[in-house]
Amino acid sequence: MLIGLLTAVAASACYGTGSVLQAVGSRKSARREAAAASTTGLTQHGGPSLSSTAKAAVTWEFMVGTVLDFIGFGLGALAARLLPLFLSQTVISANLVITAVLSIKLLGIRLNAREWVSIGVVCSALVLLATAAGPEGGGDASTATHWWLLVASVLVIGGGTLIVRLLGSRAAILAGLLSGLGFGALGVGVRVLNGIDPFHLPTLLADPALYAILVAGVGGMYLHTVALQIGSVNGATAALVVGETVVPGILGVLWLGDSSRPGFAWMAILGFVVAVAGAVAVAWFGEPEGGAEATGTAPDDGSTAPAHATGAGAATEDGRRAPDRAATGS
Repeated sequence: MLIGLLTAVAASACYGTGSVLQAVGSRKSARREAAAASTTGLTQHGGPSLSSTAKAAVTWEFMVGTVLDFIGFGLGALAARLLPLFLSQTVISANLVITAVLSIKLLGIRLNAREWVSIGVVCSALVLLATAAGPEGGGDASTATHWWLLVASVLVIGGGTLIVRLLGSRAAILAGLLSGLGFGALGVGVRVLNGIDPFHLPTLLADPALYAILVAGVGGMYLHTVALQIGSVNGATAALVVGETVVPGILGVLWLGDSSRPGFAWMAILGFVVAVAGAVAVAWFGEPEGGAEATGTAPDDGSTAPAHATGAGAATEDGRRAPDRAATGS
């Protein structure tokens, strides 16, 4: 149990740091296109195009963040096999706390008192969960379940990508939620994957869960990148938390035999609900469009960012253009 918890905490740290670095890279790329008065980085609905997302992915900040994501994935996969999913996914999802704290320095975001209280609530809920968690289930699932997981992953990522592109700039929270569902499917896939223990390559390659992991992982990362480009990093990450925590936690109990310690079911349920509620509260109480970006002051270089240059460069209520300081990491 202790090794699993430490692994999940390390995965959370990697994911949280990676999210902020990816946000810095995504917004820096978007600001460069906005400064060039380019509209080619947007779809007709106002969302980022595939080319603009690709440009964001080649900034050094985004690449370092992606490396951390891969490390976090490996650690998270190990945690998913060592802990009940309702515990491992919730601890990993606490990366929102790390994201919020690092955003203060790297994205210029100011956390208000209610956000700090919400962060404290999440941490307290994780203590409840760790106290109540029992041994993980066997992880056995029928072949049909593996196929259903693959179908669900394709529908969530494929259909979600289409919907997000149609909604454009209004889809930041939805993109975050869908990316979370993708990462949640990834966690379930890792848990039920055949051919791992003992390792047997033909069995591994024949398992539909392997391809569900690939679809959900790659698609989830794409949708998360889109969410970071067009919306608040804390809001997008909070939506991701809900998607990657609630569904896998429920499936772990219903399908995989995860359970709490005898007599501690109430504490596990309370900790789970409070952790998710606290994560959502971080986004709900957060300053709109990244706090410092929405002040209406002029950028350092004296330029005016177009209204479509990501969420952090949107217009303020009185019509003035707010600077996208998040794009510079200041």
